[in-house]
Amino acid sequence: MRSTRRWNACWRARKLRPSTSNPRRPMQTPSRANLLILASSQALMLSAIVLSMTLAAVLGAMLAPDRGLATLPVAAMVVGTAFASMPASMLMRRMGRRPGFLIGALLGIGGSLLCALGLYESDFAVFVGGNFLLGSYQGFANYYRFAAVEAAGPARAGKAISMVVAGGVVAAFLGPQLGVWGRDWVAGQIFVGSYLAQAGLSLVAFALLLLLRLPPEAQQDTGHARPLADILRQPVLGVAIFGAAIGYAVMIMVMTATPLAILGCGLPESDVAPVIQWHVVGMFAPSFFTGALIARFGAPRVMQAGFVLLLGHVALVLSGVEFLHFLSGLVLLGVGWNFAFIGGTTLLTQSYRPAERLKVQAVNEFAVFGFAALATLSAGWLYDRFGWAVLNVAVIPLLLAALLAAIAIERQFRRAALAT
Repeated sequence: MRSTRRWNACWRARKLRPSTSNPRRPMQTPSRANLLILASSQALMLSAIVLSMTLAAVLGAMLAPDRGLATLPVAAMVVGTAFASMPASMLMRRMGRRPGFLIGALLGIGGSLLCALGLYESDFAVFVGGNFLLGSYQGFANYYRFAAVEAAGPARAGKAISMVVAGGVVAAFLGPQLGVWGRDWVAGQIFVGSYLAQAGLSLVAFALLLLLRLPPEAQQDTGHARPLADILRQPVLGVAIFGAAIGYAVMIMVMTATPLAILGCGLPESDVAPVIQWHVVGMFAPSFFTGALIARFGAPRVMQAGFVLLLGHVALVLSGVEFLHFLSGLVLLGVGWNFAFIGGTTLLTQSYRPAERLKVQAVNEFAVFGFAALATLSAGWLYDRFGWAVLNVAVIPLLLAALLAAIAIERQFRRAALAT
């Protein structure tokens, strides 16, 4: 009788144990499924954002009462990102990641439809408002990369962040292509169809995010949380935020003005889309190996490489105003941003405890995108008043300051390692 009970218990345990008999079909872990959902949602969100980045400045010049306001729609998008970052974090702290991400996708749908309405009615204010909502969508979606760290664990933070950010490679092709495909979908209304297609991207992202399964917030906020003032006094946190903010601000300011500069230098409108497209490839394609570089050389060293590449972009675009100058310079701008931004984000994850993560992430997002919003707002004015060359020269002091800060924190890490 006893042996029968033991045999039955073993049989039940065997039935409950996952099968590993077929090595060619490994069982997908929840963390991997979550990472795939987050990477796919990132690709869809960024496709919508890249579509707007490609079109918004040119359409803004058509709709705006003053050419100096041509980049206001792009600036409104970045302001929307900064504006939403704090509320998004607080909402996710109360309700969890998934409800926050779903709200963000709904904002993306509403923003796209509002942009389409603004174009249909030739109403600049409505068009700007739609871009603000699209930016708010990005403000919620920017937490995808932090959710990826929570799904994969701190030890794989760099690779998890890189995997999610790499979803932007799809955006490099899908976003501009949707702009071209939808250009004449609505008869007599240029690019209205493009924004309707953009709403479809956000709808697909909403459906995907319904499948997301992350640990409850209460299970992750473990341990003691320090006062925010004490956390912010850490040099490593300051360098992480400052470096990511400078990298993002420089990238977005130059990218915003690029379509205007291409047209202003007498190049055809057809040159805008490939330049932006390959710039976005430069932004996200390195993500396939940025995590490995960070694991080998450390986040500060990768950030330094990013700022050097961004300075190289300035040298390239100042050397001429032909198509190849714009193309090669913007690719370098994208790669430099990737190293600076992912390196800064990874460095940020090393500065807080689990119980502090949401408030530190919120401060980081607000600082990075607030600074980026100022840069975007100044892009149209700088280009209109002083031209393309001055706009690029203006970023050199910021890049040098960020480079020196990354070098300083790397030396601090090295001294600490030697001391231990």
